[in-house]
Amino acid sequence: MNDRFNTAAGWVLFSGIVALGLAILSGKVFHADGHEELETPGYVIEAGEEGGGEAAGPDLGTLLATGDPAAGEKIFAKCTACHTVDQGGANGIGPNLFGVMGKPIGKHVAGFAYSSALSDHGGDWTWENLDAWLASPRGFANGTKMSFAGLSKPEDRANVMLFLESKGGAPAKPAPAAAEEAGAESASADEGATESEAAAEAVAEQDAAAQTEEAGA
Repeated sequence: MNDRFNTAAGWVLFSGIVALGLAILSGKVFHADGHEELETPGYVIEAGEEGGGEAAGPDLGTLLATGDPAAGEKIFAKCTACHTVDQGGANGIGPNLFGVMGKPIGKHVAGFAYSSALSDHGGDWTWENLDAWLASPRGFANGTKMSFAGLSKPEDRANVMLFLESKGGAPAKPAPAAAEEAGAESASADEGATESEAAAEAVAEQDAAAQTEEAGA
């Protein structure tokens, strides 16, 4: 009995010594926190530069100033399945568009059955409103009966509007942005010149008053 106990105790003691030796050995190989930091990362992921939006194209005033009604007439050929544009032309699926520019939205042809989305929209067919309509009829008047998806190119829309202008006129065009900026700079320069002139006149009056006082003395 004692021999078996001594044998078992010996094995337990031997196992403890082996475990202790492995623990010491592993401590030399690995850091105490259980992992070893890499000297350099395996991958370097660089954040890309934030991409800026696409550069804005010419403003509506510039597009209208440089547009071509003849080009607009060719594009308008897509619309002739539903619209006429000559004076006195009959309504089709859509109303006759002669003289539509500047007229109330959804009301320029008396008796035509416009959708409520259009007739209740309010406002007039300005250059800006018609540009938005041609870009996306459903975006401009959600619920419109017009199935045309729209013209994505701003220059195409400008040319179509210039063609419509030739068919019954239109309100005044918006000025190109460059012209507006030039006008603002000119007005600022004129204002500065006026202020300088006023200041010079005030100095001259003070000098004249001083000379008069000296003469009287």
